[in-house]
Amino acid sequence: MRRREFITLVGGAAAGWPLGARAQQPPMPVVGFLSGRSLASDSHLVATFSRALNEAGYVNGENVAIEFRWADGQLNRLPELAAELIERKVAVLFAGASDVASGALRVAAATVPVVIATGSDPVAAGLVASFNRPGGNLTGVTVFSVALELKRLELLRELISPTPLIALLINPNNVTATAARRQLNDATRGIGQDMLVLEASTEGEFEAVFATLAQKRAGALVVSDDALFANRRSVLVALAARHAIPAIYGRRDFAEAGGLISYGASVADQYYQSGVYVGRILKGAKPSDLPFLQPTKFELAINLMTAKALGLTVPAPLLARADDVIDK
Repeated sequence: MRRREFITLVGGAAAGWPLGARAQQPPMPVVGFLSGRSLASDSHLVATFSRALNEAGYVNGENVAIEFRWADGQLNRLPELAAELIERKVAVLFAGASDVASGALRVAAATVPVVIATGSDPVAAGLVASFNRPGGNLTGVTVFSVALELKRLELLRELISPTPLIALLINPNNVTATAARRQLNDATRGIGQDMLVLEASTEGEFEAVFATLAQKRAGALVVSDDALFANRRSVLVALAARHAIPAIYGRRDFAEAGGLISYGASVADQYYQSGVYVGRILKGAKPSDLPFLQPTKFELAINLMTAKALGLTVPAPLLARADDVIDK
């Protein structure tokens, strides 16, 4: 067969091949989504994160694939789940409740860009060089949950009558727990308020926590912002109601679930901004050029139905400052 005839034959055959065989389509980028919580507790945050990606032009299942890994409050699983996503060769790794997995995320950042949603100071934690210039392959958004514990204590004291003893509930497996304990101990010492620190690292320990509250006659409870507690918010709110303990929480989800009062930076806004950053990185931006964001939106929510059940009257000035008043 002559050369010209061979080329014509091959060319004609190629024209009949499927499009995918003639031109390999670029693989769909994969975004890893790692969380210490669960889909049941955070479906609204997933929706907010996805909305930010959509606005950047990325739709899950069409031109990007999101792979989820949920620790369901078992924070010790986060490093293992992060390793799974790295092995999957994700284009970008997003990590929520990332404080416990900070070591794994430093390792991950050597391989892929990482965006984190954290409650701690990423500079103090050694994750980034500075807020304005992260300097590596990792950036994100913080809500400074530990720094807000003092504000929560102040709001709780404003709402209830003076009480000799207020308790703080922390998860000892959360790396921010030590800082929360230290800050509140320092603050309460300065105002003459006694503080009782209680720990729970599993849901099975919640009953014992509230039994201790009753035994010690604590008049109120500050629940630290933690993935385990967020996952089990309905359980904590029910226990607080059963024991008639006024409690303040770090997320408005708690007040919506029947908790007395909540105060904290907007977690929905944190996840939206994280989604924006993931979209920018998919388009070629470098994490080192994306400043680590700090919260700009804070939410105070008060549940009047719960206050009434506890026999509390919410002071008018506090009610006027609330962003969300739940009365049904």
